[in-house]
Amino acid sequence: MATTRLVRSSAGGQDRADPLSLPKLIVTIPAYNEEESIAGVIAEVPRSIDGVASVEVLVLDDGSTDGTSAVALAAGADYVVAHKNNKGLGGAFLDALQEALRRGADIIVNTDADNHYDQSRIPELIRPILDGKADIAVGSRNVRDVPMRWANKWGNIIGSFVVRKMVGLPGQVDVSTGFRAYSREAALQLNVMSRHTYTHETLIAALEQGLTIVDVPIAARGVTRPSRLIQGIAAHIWQVLLIILRSYAIYQPLRVFMALSLVLMVGGLVPLVRFLVLYFTSGGGGHVQSLIAGALLLLAGFQVFVLSLLASAVAWNRKMLEEILLRERKRDYDSVTQRDER
Repeated sequence: MATTRLVRSSAGGQDRADPLSLPKLIVTIPAYNEEESIAGVIAEVPRSIDGVASVEVLVLDDGSTDGTSAVALAAGADYVVAHKNNKGLGGAFLDALQEALRRGADIIVNTDADNHYDQSRIPELIRPILDGKADIAVGSRNVRDVPMRWANKWGNIIGSFVVRKMVGLPGQVDVSTGFRAYSREAALQLNVMSRHTYTHETLIAALEQGLTIVDVPIAARGVTRPSRLIQGIAAHIWQVLLIILRSYAIYQPLRVFMALSLVLMVGGLVPLVRFLVLYFTSGGGGHVQSLIAGALLLLAGFQVFVLSLLASAVAWNRKMLEEILLRERKRDYDSVTQRDER
């Protein structure tokens, strides 16, 4: 993982032995030019939670050009890891997750650095994981009640509805929220391909990997400064659609390509039936184009069907590679944790 410097605060950054019966919680905060709000976010994180041995804060400074790292350290962050260059929210999230695992986290809560979420609600967010009822807990906002631009609001509402229906997410899961909790096992399995955002991709992947996702309703606050992620509504919607479609094709290739094959074949049958009807009723003269169009569509549908089988084989190979990667991560992170404890 490409990081250029690692700074630990003198206060709260010392290794400390946790009771073996209780998990260690690390709150990760990906941040980019957030010197004005990062201190308030860190201060709001509860440092004592029932059922948790310790709570630590890790800030992932994603190439900020302001004083985000210095402010985070002064505010009490236990760890600040900084990228030399901006890698995007997806890359920052994944690196923050891996840094937390490397420091022995049993539960990881990811939150935003813009003070959008109420960190005092972290105990509620992690409760399903502590109770063994979930691998991932999603702090779902009631977006209709959150002060934000109407285009952002309805983009979130419609996007969440579409993704829930596409992949079968439970309840009213807010697919765009960044306030989430992960068990160690879930965090070890997550991979992020997109630089733009991780929120949709990780939920689609988690379902495909058989992880249990629980919806935890938690109200959010409005943010007055311009969004770091959404530079333009149209561009953001386009980016998110591409991420959703690509993720769906990666994790559900047979379903995607079979559906496309069915559409093409049905589309091919329509002009063929038209040609046959005209042929038997009026001789079919002048309607050869229907025969050609139908044949081309049927051929394309058959080719996509074959492609679906190949994509399914690739998906099985991907699953085996993910299993190997999971074992490697467990070995590497467990060895680092054991060495630090000694």
